[in-house]
Amino acid sequence: MSEKNQNLPQNNELSIELSEEVAEGIYSNLAIINHSSSEFVLDFIQVMPGMPKAKVKSRIIMTPEHAARLLGALQDNLARFEAQLKAAAQNQQQQQAESVSKDFPYPLDLHPKGEA
Repeated sequence: MSEKNQNLPQNNELSIELSEEVAEGIYSNLAIINHSSSEFVLDFIQVMPGMPKAKVKSRIIMTPEHAARLLGALQDNLARFEAQLKAAAQNQQQQQAESVSKDFPYPLDLHPKGEA
């Protein structure tokens, strides 16, 4: 067994550390993406209303392969987010319908049958 393989964890888990400063995150409401044949550059910018100038707050440089993986991960997460949002909206509509039926314990008959 080579020396490189001996240093890897047996279960192929990656331990990731997150400093307090990085954990706070950076707000961005604009992303500009450029690429060359060997890399993608993602600039994250915070644009303030009424301000004619904005600074790049963070720049991420990655290979095209990693950019494709990021795209796939974003698409997967957006699909799950939209599914949760749809489920929450349906649940809210169902709860509203149930609360209406609780407020009105008898059925509303707005079409009289013509009987006296």
